[in-house]
Amino acid sequence: MPEFINLTPENIADEHLCCIIRSRTKHPGVEAKRAWLRDRLASGHVFRKLNARGTCFIEYAPLDAAWTPIVGDNYYYIYCLWVLPPFRGHGYGAELLNYCIDDARRAGASGVCMLGADRQRAWLSDQNFARTHGFKTVDKTNNGYELLALSFDGTVPHFPDAVKSPHIDTDILTIFYDDQCPYMAQTIDMVREYCTAHNVPVNLHHVDSVAAAKSLPCVFNNFAVFYRGVFQTVNLLTADALARILSE
Repeated sequence: MPEFINLTPENIADEHLCCIIRSRTKHPGVEAKRAWLRDRLASGHVFRKLNARGTCFIEYAPLDAAWTPIVGDNYYYIYCLWVLPPFRGHGYGAELLNYCIDDARRAGASGVCMLGADRQRAWLSDQNFARTHGFKTVDKTNNGYELLALSFDGTVPHFPDAVKSPHIDTDILTIFYDDQCPYMAQTIDMVREYCTAHNVPVNLHHVDSVAAAKSLPCVFNNFAVFYRGVFQTVNLLTADALARILSE
């Protein structure tokens, strides 16, 4: 039988974080994620993974402690459910998702929710997989993002009005980010280098508290991009993706 473990204050310093980043030395993004998660464990964040070196994990938290601007009473929020080869095809994804659902039920929660979209986005969990486990769209933004929820009692969470119609009052490239994803450090470094090389003004806002995350004017899982006042994406950027946004 496969063994799954939860990260705890006692083991988080030594456990692999299931990221596909490979480095012989400590990677700044991985260590930033480790520190971020360590500080969240006391508020109910859960990182559960296959006890193997690879990518097979789920990360979730009570919605009131989750760094996302979603409103809902007594819900849990899934940041990420990610299973990569060679671990696919063994039912591990279902086992991890069911663990989260059962955990929420044991806690007396009203349900579990996650961020989705009208089409699958690269940096969001597989929403079609979630739908096979009973998740349904319960709210939408005007720019293609959806809130999926599995309700236990008929109540549902929702997006604030500002999130449904995202806009900021600056034309400058603006990025909100936190340290929840190990890829964040290298993504932000790339943005800085690209913008310096191409003389592009940029505002980088490090989201450093749950209150700051919940006050954001857009959907947010750990990253959000605006350009010319218009929301662009939650996907972490490559240089090519950034160039496409700036050319539009």
